[in-house]
Amino acid sequence: MGQEVSVSYQAVKTKVYRLIDALVEGAKTEDEVQESMRRWWKLIHPADRAVAQKYILTVLAKSNASLGAISDGLFGFKEFAANREPEPPMKEAKLPRTNNQAQAASTM
Repeated sequence: MGQEVSVSYQAVKTKVYRLIDALVEGAKTEDEVQESMRRWWKLIHPADRAVAQKYILTVLAKSNASLGAISDGLFGFKEFAANREPEPPMKEAKLPRTNNQAQAASTM
């Protein structure tokens, strides 16, 4: 199989945060981020994928909660809400479905 990658929590968190940063900075598109995750997943030994999936879902859940807290905090400020310009509707974020974790792991 070629080179395999580490599946420590720190390694997974670093991979996810780098991809988030690349997307925020405009260095990668959503499609490029998804392709990067597919390539990365193929490098993980099948025996380690359950742990990797657990770590990915944990990091994504914590990231989502952090973004929600930041958003809620900002909109709680009267000064921020008063200066806010209407934004075009955003595409709804796709969060991992926990019901299909086993199925997702087997198809990656």
